[in-house]
Amino acid sequence: MLVVSLGGSPSQRSRTAVLLERSRQWLQRLGVEVVTFQVRDFPAEDLLHARFDSPIVQHFLQLVEQADGLIVATPVYKASFAGALKTLLDLLPERALQHKVILPIATGGSIAHMLAVDYALKPVLSALKAEETLQGIFADDSQIAYGEGSAAAQLAPALEQRLEESLQQFHRALARRPQPVAPGVLNERLLSARWSI
Repeated sequence: MLVVSLGGSPSQRSRTAVLLERSRQWLQRLGVEVVTFQVRDFPAEDLLHARFDSPIVQHFLQLVEQADGLIVATPVYKASFAGALKTLLDLLPERALQHKVILPIATGGSIAHMLAVDYALKPVLSALKAEETLQGIFADDSQIAYGEGSAAAQLAPALEQRLEESLQQFHRALARRPQPVAPGVLNERLLSARWSI
């Protein structure tokens, strides 16, 4: 299984990145391959000018195409998700999220921003033909405390539990996805099948 983890925060130190890192570690313990992109990994010129021929954009598009699922995490700014994330999502082809499981994650200053996932992010994911978008997670800033120095960030117990439950649901959804059959294998199966009327 391959999951693309996509962070929408332009900041080097961000709460959304903390949740993505926890998610990556959890999934990798179950043998899921996770490739992480942050919007700050992309040159601003590539995003602003929609440079589809950029090597990093090409790499991103290829991995999204191959992925079984995506985790899309964003801070909430002005009652919506990060503009840099929207610019990156705009580079995806129209049906890029078809047949993929999507787990949205958002962080914001207060619980008042919780609906940004449903009213701002999910419609964009839907426009990319996401067929299975999970409920997702919202965390307010008070639920994620940065550690001192190099110590890991701490999550509030309620958030830790919600994150694990959402990741379990995400993993189950990934596992039940029908796996594509290579054309040669499918042809061989059809030829060797016993037909009866």
